[in-house]
Amino acid sequence: MAGTALLDVQALDAFYGDFQALFGVSMRVEAGQVVAVVGANGAGKSTLLKSIAGLMLSPREAIRFDGAPIGDLRANAVVARGVALVPEGRRLFSSLSVEENLMIGGQLHRPGPWTLSRIYELFPVLGERRTQPSMSLSGGQQQMVAISRALMSNPKLLLCDELSLGLAPIVIRDIYARLPTITGEGISLVIVEQDIVQALTAAQYVYCLQEGRVALEGSPATLTREAISAAYFGV
Repeated sequence: MAGTALLDVQALDAFYGDFQALFGVSMRVEAGQVVAVVGANGAGKSTLLKSIAGLMLSPREAIRFDGAPIGDLRANAVVARGVALVPEGRRLFSSLSVEENLMIGGQLHRPGPWTLSRIYELFPVLGERRTQPSMSLSGGQQQMVAISRALMSNPKLLLCDELSLGLAPIVIRDIYARLPTITGEGISLVIVEQDIVQALTAAQYVYCLQEGRVALEGSPATLTREAISAAYFGV
């Protein structure tokens, strides 16, 4: 992939104290592209997203976004640049209503298409329940709130950590069916998934992590299920 990528991660290491979670991970995301990161539990997928989002500080040049180094920026500065994270477990503000959670996402007032009315077009059920406490919603609806809160910052890059975790298959299909509308606004996506089938269906490029390293990468059309399974499980 030639040219300047929207996101360019080069030889990224990450540590929790003395424990090394990522070993020289490199990845690229082009403008408008959907990239999936798959791997077993503990492979380093969430650590990678946290590093990109500024929740874990990295060497300045290890992560470049929109042509500028951001590895040493903290999360608030990374969000201001146009990177938003949908965290694993959703992490909604339990004392706030659906709409209040969404308004928090829009506090930066970055220009872009995502407003409350546009969010309610994307997920009509949230408009119907906008005054309800966020934690009174179903798991799938809470995930919609988490996605929408991130969209309200009008990002160029949306990082989605375990979108389908703990959700019923019909809910997962419903959420994934909305992704083309999101990318249609020019937003790039990085989707962390344990569900390989879902990842291959949604993404144009896939990275498989195993024990903190990139074990396999390529477009879904070029990767066999056998190769992915071998990289996923390390066999």
